[in-house]
Amino acid sequence: MTDVIVVIGPGQIGQAIARRVGVGKHVLLADLRQEKADSAAEVLSNAGYEVSVATVDASSRDSVHALVEKATDLGQVTGLIHAAGVSPSQASPATILHVDLYGTALVLEEFGNVIASGGSGVVIASQSGHRLPPLTVEQHRALATMPVEELLDLPFLRPDQVDDPMHAYQISKRGNALRVMAEAVRWGKRGARVNTISPGIIITPLAKDELTGPRGEGYRRMIEISAAGRAGTPDEVGNLAALLMGPDGGFITGSDFLMDGGVTAAYWYGDLAPEQA
Repeated sequence: MTDVIVVIGPGQIGQAIARRVGVGKHVLLADLRQEKADSAAEVLSNAGYEVSVATVDASSRDSVHALVEKATDLGQVTGLIHAAGVSPSQASPATILHVDLYGTALVLEEFGNVIASGGSGVVIASQSGHRLPPLTVEQHRALATMPVEELLDLPFLRPDQVDDPMHAYQISKRGNALRVMAEAVRWGKRGARVNTISPGIIITPLAKDELTGPRGEGYRRMIEISAAGRAGTPDEVGNLAALLMGPDGGFITGSDFLMDGGVTAAYWYGDLAPEQA
């Protein structure tokens, strides 16, 4: 039976991961916009990969379920790469929560129902999840385990509690890591693994939007002050994802990997630390 790798959000990071884990497998590229999926498919096809495309709204259960059905029609799903999302400069708090938080929980649930034994997944979160002040134990558990369709009804996610795009993004990305930890238990019962990567500033079109957007000055300062002194590349994220999804990462599941060149370290303990009142 054909092994299928599903890539939701086949941008620069999604493609970098697919190149490393998709050799000899069927790569299904899915995006909200058909032209983006087609563009990625052309690149990978010309590089020798077997690919097909689909459109998907990652925040719609019907749409995600249709993608699951298409993937299972192609073969057994042995890999999931979820790299879709919106940034604080692109969307409202409500949209960010719906796409980045609810959508990720939905994708994990739907693909967790069909992931093959020996399969693995990786979700692309963000360093922003590591900037959020501590949550309560109850909030942690709710983000990790609340039924998907009830997730956005949590009191601390209501519009009067989350009215800033950056706050919505931070809590969504923290929620992604917590959700993956909980889903790792369920995926494990199928003999599969799933992890989160929380990249810092990786040069992609989305990152360029941020660097030229209203928060651009702050992002450039993060790069300058970080221990690495530079932004990251999609290939570096791809290298880590290949480890996590491959046999060498067979003992790793339910984990979140921060790779930001030291920006978060500088935020909490260095020159990027917010001034204390």
